[in-house]
Amino acid sequence: MSQIKTINVRRKRRAFRVRNRIKRDSTRPRLTVFRSNANMYAQIIDDEAGKTLASASTVEKANKGTYGGNKDAAKAVGKLIAERALAAGIKEVAFDRGNNKFHGRIAALAEGAREGGLQF
Repeated sequence: MSQIKTINVRRKRRAFRVRNRIKRDSTRPRLTVFRSNANMYAQIIDDEAGKTLASASTVEKANKGTYGGNKDAAKAVGKLIAERALAAGIKEVAFDRGNNKFHGRIAALAEGAREGGLQF
């Protein structure tokens, strides 16, 4: 198996493992994170209703003019999603990192959300 194929298989397995565990065990809404090379996106989703309760990203008007692909931007998105979640009455979430490792920008976003008042 080629190295790229091995990496993709590991990524798919990790995503399945993380999401399956969160959906199976948690009654909390889930904080989902998507990371591209240039931006970060975060959503709080209620799986029972199938609705997005709050969202934040680096491509919003408030964040225009700054680079969205570094840890500082990820931390700012974490604080913003926490602020919006608290305004919507959400204090506890399940952190869904998807196929990403809990490292770098993903960890910075989680840290910012915790500083903003969310509990994982």
